[in-house]
Amino acid sequence: MQRTRVKICCIRSHEEVALAVAAGADAVGFVGPMPTGPGPVPDELTRDVAARVPAPVAPWLLTSETHAEAIVAHAEFCAVTTVQIVQHVAPEVHADLARIAPWLRRVQVIHVEGRDALDLIAAYGDGPHTYLLDSGRPSVDELGGTGRVHDWSVSADIVKAAAVPVFLAGGLDPANAADAIRTVRPFGLDICSGLRPNTALDPDLLAAFVTAMRRADDEIYHRAA
Repeated sequence: MQRTRVKICCIRSHEEVALAVAAGADAVGFVGPMPTGPGPVPDELTRDVAARVPAPVAPWLLTSETHAEAIVAHAEFCAVTTVQIVQHVAPEVHADLARIAPWLRRVQVIHVEGRDALDLIAAYGDGPHTYLLDSGRPSVDELGGTGRVHDWSVSADIVKAAAVPVFLAGGLDPANAADAIRTVRPFGLDICSGLRPNTALDPDLLAAFVTAMRRADDEIYHRAA
């Protein structure tokens, strides 16, 4: 059975990277300038901290840019090779990025406001390398970090329909991580606010979250065996 991956987002320091890595994170997220929401850090800080993330853990840059050239410029400034595109960009943007920056891994956020999110998956196809399902509302510039859980039945259908791996985000915490894995069966979970009761990454909550994930993985494995 494939282990559910975990991305710890809203990283703010070298110390938080170390906590995430020690807990078994597969990726860490750095939030760039956003119109709303928690977690943004200066791009200069992202560039400094991301450069010291140890392999094979991947640093992801969350960008609100919507044009290919601007997305590439943001990634190059922060010296990262994975971008999490938090806006619903035109599908052509992924084709442009593949052409002008083939080295750049592209994670497309899908904000699950209803079943019409499945139409976005159909439109994007296998253009992105990965999807990440979140609970924002782009119509009001809410692009993540909401602490809200969306309709996981839609997310489960997206996982089945998508041609690429899918991460699940939105309102996750140690108490619901196992249910999220059982219900949605995502490739990975992505968490920010659920581990940050006072802005800083809480090591006890982090450990509890990863433990809940691994127990769910073990349960699914033994059920399938």
